[in-house]
Amino acid sequence: MNKDDFPTISFNKRRDYLLFLPSSELGDLMRSWRHATFLDIGENPLVPEDFTRKEMQTGIWWRLLVAGAIAGGVSRTCTAPLDRIKVFFQVRGGEYSSIGICLRHMLKEGGVVSLWRGNGVNVLKIAPETAIKFATYEKLKSLIRGDLERELQMHERFLAGSIAGGIAQSSIYPLEVLKTRLALRKTGQYKSAWDAACKIYRIEGLRSFYKGYLPNLLGIIPYAGIELAIYETLKESYTARHPELNEPGPMALLGCGTTSSSCGQILSYPLALIRTRLQAQAITSDHTQGAGTMIGLFKTIVKREGVAGLYRGITPNFMKVAPAVSISYVVYEYSRRRLGVRAS
Repeated sequence: MNKDDFPTISFNKRRDYLLFLPSSELGDLMRSWRHATFLDIGENPLVPEDFTRKEMQTGIWWRLLVAGAIAGGVSRTCTAPLDRIKVFFQVRGGEYSSIGICLRHMLKEGGVVSLWRGNGVNVLKIAPETAIKFATYEKLKSLIRGDLERELQMHERFLAGSIAGGIAQSSIYPLEVLKTRLALRKTGQYKSAWDAACKIYRIEGLRSFYKGYLPNLLGIIPYAGIELAIYETLKESYTARHPELNEPGPMALLGCGTTSSSCGQILSYPLALIRTRLQAQAITSDHTQGAGTMIGLFKTIVKREGVAGLYRGITPNFMKVAPAVSISYVVYEYSRRRLGVRAS
């Protein structure tokens, strides 16, 4: 960023660093950051793009995964207040008419530090989830390919990605429940994450750590499927309109990816909301009208709050996307370099 070794960094230097690192060519930039596309911004993390044979043989792949886990942890920490506001709106959205009122309530109840409640557990689960997902995805790809060296089709990637995501989420799901409970806790309710886990287990039993598991698992499938389908559709449509191009340019691919990811989040968000409410039911004590089940809770929300109630908290969720991705990219690039992986 500071090429001339001047003691200060100007706005223009930082802007150029974010826009053009490590090259002034956008195509080089996209290729350099292609492994960062799996970075988790707190909702439905994706399976990373394929690593090359050279990267697999040299062992660079694990360094890239470590860099991604570090970047994801820093990104989540920086955007934790927005994530906690999202959880509050998902569970207690009817109590707050705006994000500002919710923020003031949290500050009044526990101070500035309370904005990061549950973030420690949130960061803790990134590394094992990423590792399990990648290992499972690679194993499934090799099983699908068999003895043939070929590129996987869209439906094959969808199948492998969905199964890998499901296995990874199943492995770390108790941490998801713990994160939600810690985010919603009152000051002094738990001494630590371990204390919270012990109290939840003692009072509610082991099953409480898997509340909301079904909608969470179901949410992975439509998100991955919708994103892949819309991405491929937009890409083919662009190619059909520009027959002179063999492949869409970086900007076109970026636009396709952003649109498909947004659509995936919008269409799968109700399942994420239902998952969070089921996780928090011991706190809210909302078991009326069959609300203790996924379908019963869905009907209750629609009856009480309308279809809009299924999207409570989506505004702070989208608000955190831009800063989360920006922070992830910068930290990922720095971590990758520190781990000895240079741009290809």
